[in-house]
Amino acid sequence: MQEYLDFFTNNTMLVVVWFGLVIAIIAMTIISKLSKVLIVSAQEAVMLINKQDGVVIDVRGAEEFRKGHIASAINVPAAQLKANNLNLIQKYQNKPILLVCETGVTTNGIGRLLTKGDFTQVHALRGGMVDWRTQNLPVTKR
Repeated sequence: MQEYLDFFTNNTMLVVVWFGLVIAIIAMTIISKLSKVLIVSAQEAVMLINKQDGVVIDVRGAEEFRKGHIASAINVPAAQLKANNLNLIQKYQNKPILLVCETGVTTNGIGRLLTKGDFTQVHALRGGMVDWRTQNLPVTKR
């Protein structure tokens, strides 16, 4: 026990950082479990699109969208949605929505925004377009 106390006193900053990381991981886990936005894999996304008539909303910028996107995706940049300009996608409010960005990070915040705007079935693609391309799934430039 004395060794632990010596370690804590000699490495206070390291111990504080470690506890901070543990608390952050626990908080992020709790937030993700309570979130109404479902994170889906690429395979689940394909099933959502094909079997449930899901609508793909690509929140990347127009230039990134033109370089390659999921077929039938609708480009609505994140900045427009963050400005509460939800009327661009309002007609899809009761359909399954799949949010896509480049890495899968931006879609969580946008998803929370949509659920607050009464969108009922919001999903985010885990890993974004990076993961989609890695799995050799189809990308179009049209």
